Parts: sequence; C-alpha cells; structure tokens
Amino acid sequence: MRPILMKGHERPLTFLRYNRDGDLLFSCAKDHTPNVWFADNGDRLGTYSGHNGAVWSCDVSRDSTRLITGSADQTAKLWDVQTGAELFTFRFDAPARSVEFAIGDGLAVITTDNFMGNVPTAQVKRIADDPDDQSEESLLVISGIKGRINRAVWGPLNRTIITAGEDATIRIWDTETGTCLMQSDNEQGHQKTITSLSKSADWSHFLTGSLDKSAKLWDTRTLTLIKTYVTERPVNAVDISPLLDHVVIGGGQDAMNVTMTDRRAGKFEAKFFHKILQEEIGGVKGHFGPINALAFNPDGRSFSSGGEDGYVRLHHFDSDYFNIKGPLNLELCCLMLLPLA
Repeated sequence: MRPILMKGHERPLTFLRYNRDGDLLFSCAKDHTPNVWFADNGDRLGTYSGHNGAVWSCDVSRDSTRLITGSADQTAKLWDVQTGAELFTFRFDAPARSVEFAIGDGLAVITTDNFMGNVPTAQVKRIADDPDDQSEESLLVISGIKGRINRAVWGPLNRTIITAGEDATIRIWDTETGTCLMQSDNEQGHQKTITSLSKSADWSHFLTGSLDKSAKLWDTRTLTLIKTYVTERPVNAVDISPLLDHVVIGGGQDAMNVTMTDRRAGKFEAKFFHKILQEEIGGVKGHFGPINALAFNPDGRSFSSGGEDGYVRLHHFDSDYFNIKGPLNLELCCLMLLPLA
C-alpha cells in the first residue's frame, strides 16, 4: 500500500483532528506550528504560527471557522481557520495539554499540567462570538487529580466532562458544580497511564488507550466497562470508526528502545479490532517510529495516522474494507493513492 505521505512537520506528531465535514485535517506536533490539510488529497492548506512550544492537541468548531490549540508554552490559542490569524490567547501557569469545544462551540475545556508546584486542572472557558469580547476568565476549574490530565472531553449535552491521564483513572465531572460523579474501577480499569481518549459519533461510548498495552471501551453515562482490546505494545492513540464496528489502535515502543532498521521491530502499526467481537482484523504498517495520533474521517472511508517520524499518513479504504468478514491484511484494503507531484 502507498498511502499519501504528508510531510509538513519537523518534529514528532502529537494529535490529529478532522473537521465535522471531513474535508479538512488538522495536525499538531512538537514543532510549535499546527498544520491544516485537504483531507482528500493531502495538500497542505496552511499553518498557524504563534506558539513557542510543542502543540499537544487541537479542536475545530462545528462550522470550521475557529481552531483552538493547547501548547507547552503555557497557552491555549484561538485561531481563524481560514486566514490563520490568531484571535485570542489564554495564558496559564503550566503547559496546556488537552482542548475541546463543547456542543454549540460556546464553551471549551482546557487542561493544564502539574508543573512547578501547580496542580493539574481542567478549566472551562466561555468562547465569545466576537474575539474582542473574549475573556480569560474560567467558568469552572476542576482540580484534585494526581498526575497529568492527558485528555478531557465533554459528555452528552455538555452536562459532564470526562478526564483521563497519568493516574490511570477515568473520572466524570459535573459541569455545573465541578464535583466528581464517578470514576473507573481500579481492578477493571487501566493499570498504567491513559494516553488517549476518543468518543463515538453518538457520544454513547468512548475508547481509551493506555501504556498498559490495552484499549478499553466504556459507557459514557454509567462508566461501565464494555470491551477490552489487548495488544503487545503500549497504546498511544485510539479512535472509533463512525461507519463500521471497528476501532483502530496505535502505539509502539519508544524509538530509543528498538532498532530502526525494520519498521516492524518496534511494532509501529495501526491495528484494527472488531469493536464487538474484540478480534484483531488487520493492521497497517508504515511509520518508522511509534504512532502518536490516529483519526477516522467522519465519513468512515479513510483514516490518518501521525508518528514519531514526523509524517502524517493518509489512508483511503477501497471497497474490500467494507466487506471484511475476518482477519486480513488491511494494507490490501486501502486505495493505492500516490502523493501528488
């Protein structure tokens, strides 16, 4: 398989996000500059320059007009998607890690790391329609978590916020009071740092990935463990197909721990599992380093991966993928698209 190779970053990838329409793909990396690409052919549309540290995550508004990014430079920034203009900067006393718009785009949740004596927090900010009216004031500050919060996402109807991170515990918080409503069971839950969290299209369930070499599927409202997918490598990134009962899981050993002479040595593959049966149905190789980011296109007909090697790889599925009955090599089920000259 020859995917579309998108080389726009000079450092390892950290996060990928499609817009709602699936025609744009946003990528974040440790090189300070988020990129935006055409999701169909991999052409780069532009960059967002202004951060002075690694950019850990991003999110795009429902109408694709605003982008929010969180960075190690202790800021989160709002951007105009079309022009690349910086609209506003939220400043913190610690690196900003995870960012996400709420339903309606009127709120955003931003997490800050435990840094220089500061405790990790998840903060809710109001997003003004007019950038001139934007304020740095936090409507809610969630604290009391030990260890870095790697992901914070909104629950159904913006009534809850779900957090996960270094302490291997998933928590669901009330957005009105900031109280913890429930948390994952220590025995059933992850045993090591949770690195990633992805919601289903209908928000009824979500998937977490962990350094304990597993991914787990959870009920959003009750935090009941539904399924567990076991791999042979630490998991850095996960996503749920919006079209089929599939999940994709990626990771791999740190580059410093493996030889780079063979891309299979560190198990740098995106593994696909059947969401219900928990069976591995295939894998896609290609990255020469751990996979740090994965995202399905909202139409479910393609997916992207971002790696420690600095590349974004765009894969379009052909018709065989949609008729999978059992285990097979997914490399044969992707359309052979070459990078445009």
